[in-house]
Amino acid sequence: MTLKHTIAGLAIIASLLFFGCNSDKSNKKQSTTQRKSQKAATPIFNADSAYQYIATQVNFGPRVPNTEEHAACATYLANELKRFGADVIVQEADVVAFDGTVLKAKNIIGQYNLDKPKRVMLCAHWDTRPFADYDKDASKHNTPIDGANDGASGVGVLLEIARQINQAQPNIGIDIIFFDAEDYGQPIHLNLAPKEDTWCLGSQYWGKNPHTPNYRAKYGILLDMVGAPDAYFFKEQHSMSYQPDLVNHIWDIAHNLGYGYHFKKEAGGWITDDHVYVTNLRNFPCIDIIQYNPEARHGFGDYWHTHDDTMDNINKNTLKAVGQTVLEVIYREN
Repeated sequence: MTLKHTIAGLAIIASLLFFGCNSDKSNKKQSTTQRKSQKAATPIFNADSAYQYIATQVNFGPRVPNTEEHAACATYLANELKRFGADVIVQEADVVAFDGTVLKAKNIIGQYNLDKPKRVMLCAHWDTRPFADYDKDASKHNTPIDGANDGASGVGVLLEIARQINQAQPNIGIDIIFFDAEDYGQPIHLNLAPKEDTWCLGSQYWGKNPHTPNYRAKYGILLDMVGAPDAYFFKEQHSMSYQPDLVNHIWDIAHNLGYGYHFKKEAGGWITDDHVYVTNLRNFPCIDIIQYNPEARHGFGDYWHTHDDTMDNINKNTLKAVGQTVLEVIYREN
């Protein structure tokens, strides 16, 4: 072989090595891109669908524990979660109300991606108030309310989220919990001596008896009263004390999505809700997205705990703002 041929041969070998190295780099880059592309895109929240889930609940009538309407709605909610691909547990519990009434409560739990150790909990209460203790008509104080916003709205949003999860699984485990007996707290119109812990009986029971032993999630998000027109969601103060970075993260996402009108970057009230018992009993942060009106004497809408809490107080734009924000939060998790 001549020197010329030797040089030519070396050039060919170098060329092959060069392209081989580049090919390896290209394959590695392509593999990384493929791994990134495996992350599920955030689904589009359908507010019409959520609205219908709310209307269906309201059509059962007031969902007060120990009533036929309550039992029928419990079956509906469990069946919907099953229809949307969840592994469903109905946790039955006898809990004692402020007046000694034993309530046959049912916490309804839908689990997704059971093989994923990293989990996020989404929750809402599904029962309705047995009293209209803030109604202007005193003759109605001892009658149950429809609870379209206070109860059904959060559940409706989570049912739509469950439907979306069934179509495109996120990269984490999701547990959706519908807590019972949240709204059976001691009413003001009876003028009874105050008692502690008369609200949120379902989440209190679950916190002490979780559906999975030693259950923990990275965090939880509670939805309560999330459907009213012109609803404002301030930063609830228990939530801020538990995990301010999580609250700020969720509110930032809402603003980035264009829902800053509803999600106010201002301090709200200290509200005793299911998230308080979840956090204290299960030792992971659960934050509350809840309507708040700092100008109202009780902090909520003027229809709160009255017979005006009907479907007239459900707005699809508000449902969209909350539902799309929560979807974006969970689909950003890896």
